Amino acid sequence: MKSKNDLKREYKERRVLAGIFRITNLTSSKVLLGSSLNIEGPLNRHRFMLQTGMHPNKELQEDWNEFGPDAFKFEIVETVKPSDKPGFCLTDELTLLEQIWIEDTEPFGEKGYNTSENIRQA
Repeated sequence: MKSKNDLKREYKERRVLAGIFRITNLTSSKVLLGSSLNIEGPLNRHRFMLQTGMHPNKELQEDWNEFGPDAFKFEIVETVKPSDKPGFCLTDELTLLEQIWIEDTEPFGEKGYNTSENIRQA
């Protein structure tokens, strides 16, 4: 069994993923597109807020209430591949990925739950 200190060290050393995530309503195909420099945090936060009925996106919350959790898919769709190359900037790479996914997905209006092109989350 691992000690508390070993678990803390492993947690601190784990690699944080930056990238794009998507929450898909499998009934209507509407999506919420998001991004983060630490992608697991916002994904878990969205799931928790929906489960507790406190999600700030009213339309998404209403659909969750109507169709239930089994009608939604939470997924990481792309991650930024870190590089040791000079000039590599994780934030810039994520911004580029955001632009590509927003253009390809168009997660607004009838197609999605996004209300802004700013999809970055802490």
